Amino acid sequence: MKEVYDFLKEAGTYYLATLEGDQPRVRPFGTVDIFEDKLYIQTGKVKPVAKQMIASPKVEICAMDKQGRWIRVSGEAVEDPRVEAKKHMLDAYPQLRGRYSETDDNTLVVYLKNASATIESFGGDKKVIQF
Repeated sequence: MKEVYDFLKEAGTYYLATLEGDQPRVRPFGTVDIFEDKLYIQTGKVKPVAKQMIASPKVEICAMDKQGRWIRVSGEAVEDPRVEAKKHMLDAYPQLRGRYSETDDNTLVVYLKNASATIESFGGDKKVIQF
């Protein structure tokens, strides 16, 4: 899982795919954290993406690094309502504290459950990581 985290951190921006009814939705994200040996992402509960993850928790993440490798991560988004999980994420991204707080009703942190990541490149080896 640390390799997945490192890849996403290095990429800076990754793209999160969710489902809204029968329509896929994709948007850029940048938050990623490891807390209690789980990979977390963060958003606001008022955003459509949060509602989509709660209604249909299967998500996929995709990113590309500077070497031309890409990663696809799929799993189930599981909400963690604990203040400790939110604080850990916001401590890792202090620039978000102007919009979010670990004690507000808007901050949503989710971890990926039953996750699988595939790292590959054109003509390169394929690596699969389960977590």
